This record gives sequence, structure tokens and C-alpha cells, in this order.
Amino acid sequence: MGPLHGIKVIEMAGLAPGPFASMMLADMGAQVLCIERPAPAGARTQRPAAHILQRNRRSLALDLKKPAAVDLLHNLVASADALIEGFRPGVMERLGLGPDTCLEANPRLVYGRMTGWGQDGPLAQAAGHDANYIALAGALHPLGTPGTPPPLPLNLLGDFGGGAMYLAFGLVCALLEARGSGKGQVVDAAMVDGVASLTAYLHASRANGRWRDGRGENILDGASPWYHVYTTADERYVTVAAAEPQFYAELLRRLGLDAEALPGQHDRAGWPRLQARLTEVFRSRTQAEWRERLEGTDACFAPVMPLSEAPGHPHLKARGTFVELDGVVQPAPAPRFSRTSPEAPKAWIPAGVDDERTLDAWGIGAEAFRALQAAQVFE
Repeated sequence: MGPLHGIKVIEMAGLAPGPFASMMLADMGAQVLCIERPAPAGARTQRPAAHILQRNRRSLALDLKKPAAVDLLHNLVASADALIEGFRPGVMERLGLGPDTCLEANPRLVYGRMTGWGQDGPLAQAAGHDANYIALAGALHPLGTPGTPPPLPLNLLGDFGGGAMYLAFGLVCALLEARGSGKGQVVDAAMVDGVASLTAYLHASRANGRWRDGRGENILDGASPWYHVYTTADERYVTVAAAEPQFYAELLRRLGLDAEALPGQHDRAGWPRLQARLTEVFRSRTQAEWRERLEGTDACFAPVMPLSEAPGHPHLKARGTFVELDGVVQPAPAPRFSRTSPEAPKAWIPAGVDDERTLDAWGIGAEAFRALQAAQVFE
């Protein structure tokens, strides 16, 4: 029984950020119903448990070209607290499911819109993906080393960080406001806006003269030897982030280095020499050996773990950071709550598996379900 128990959400099926925001809400106990497009026969062959972003919810496939399917969705919206959609601006309006129509049916509805560029502006109708949004918002340029193109940080910054998490945050904010006002509203969650928000600290540092636009010239971008990734003897990697003086001193002590024989921690001119020395030292032992020596100390150390190995780390195992569902390892719901702890994740229930029960939970009884079947609104 998570903290969002009792909240009902309609999710219009889409790509990564929408499903991830829906997963976050469902993990916290919200009742989320995903509306999919009808799929060709035999297309739904993947294991439900492997659909991690779809966990903790049911799906329904509706042919929205049919008026009866649109009417059904209007009925579902009327009893929902929120709706999530991730189409280009105008698509939901053309389907007859735009915010004006839905809010007329349900004045308390929170209508969440997930896009890359936003609902308005010169680029609103342009196609794009994570890399484009983080590039425009200024988050890609600082990454990487001088003289090389910035590396793409997977799709973590745009789709999930600046997109899905800001959508989920915006929805919960609007749901809280609606409890007092009795009125719903539209949440315009654009990835360019969310990613720009994530760079707030960098803008503050730049305003205070502590950040340079040149790549590889700043404390957090790999220039500083004590906030860096190093290669070990077995061609694996470790991280150190000993920014504070006491942690830096502890790092040197555990590495067996004499601070007096090295450039000062904040001597930028000496950073290349200091980094060369630390590179040499970390190359002298394997990752496992460095873990034994540094892990759990105030040297601000952690090994770089592959996705396949991270769930097995003793700290993450002790905290239950990852769980296993039907043989599929996946992150556990986060964050944690002292009183309203979410239940363990449950596998996705695909469209067509148990549609009658799915709709019954939304107040659509057996007789209405049979009428919908006759109208062929399902896949």
C-alpha cells in the first residue's frame, strides 16, 4: 500500500519517458491503466516480467478510430485522477481526447503531457530524441574530454531525468493542489525544461566564477585528479570523489602517497602531474584489490560496476536496491517510506489477457464489457 494508493491514472502508451513516469507512480501504489494501440496477431510474445517499465499495471488495447472506443476512454477519464500522454502537440486533440475535452468530462483531472520540446515554441512540432534535448539545454556540452565530441550519457538525462521524473513530480504537485481547489490542470513536462532545471548548480557555479565553458577544465568534468575515473591493473575502473580536504588527505594516506611531495589539491597548474601520479598508482592493483583497500572508507571511492554486476554488490544487496521478478532482475521501487511502503513489484498484465477484470476495476461491468466486445473496440 504505497503513498499513492487510491490514485487512478490513465496512461496513453508511448516511448521511454511516459512509461517510466507511469512506473514511478504505479510503484508508489497508484492504479495505472495503460491504453495501447491494437497490435498485430502474435506480436505480444515477450515475457510480461521482462517489461520492467510496464510493471505494476494492466494494459488495454483500444482501436481509437472507433467511436465506441473513444467513448469508453472518456468514461475511464471521468473516473481518473490523472492522464499521461506523450504524443506530439495536437495528436490527442485530433483523437478527441485533448485536455479541454477531458477536463470538461472531469474538472479535477490532472492532464500530464510529456514531450521533448514542449507544447509551444518554434520546435514544438519537430521530431527529436534525448540527445537533441540535452544538447540544446546545455547539459551535453560539458561532458567528456577536450578535443573529442561529448559522449552521450545513454538516455538517462533527457528521457528519464529531465523528462519522466519531472512529469511524475509535476503530476503529484498538481494532484496535491487539486485536493484543495477541486480543479485539475495541464502539466506541460518538456525534456528541454527538465534538463535545463538539472543544470541549475552549473549555472550557479558559472555565475560565481567557478565554472568554465571549456570541457575538461572543471572540478566535476574530470579535470581534477581527485574527482576522476581511473583504470586498474585488470582493465576495470574505479571512481574517486575526494573533494573535501579531509577526504583528499584520507585518499592520499590510503594510497601511500605523501602530500608534501605532490602539487596542492587545488593547484590547477599541478593537476596534470597529480593526475599522472594517481593514474600510475591505480594501475598498480586490480579493481578488487582497490575495493578491499578503499571501499567503505572516507576516501570517497566506488568501483565502476557493470549493469550485470551492480545488483550483486554487498551494499545494494543489503538494502534490497534490486529485486527479482520471475527471474528478471530490476531496480526496486524508490524512494523508501517509513510507513506507507510500496508492495513488491508485480509483472505487467498485457492487453487481451484479462480485459474484463481490468475494466471491472474501473467501474465497467460485465454487460458493458460484452457490448464493447461486440463493437470490436479491443484488439
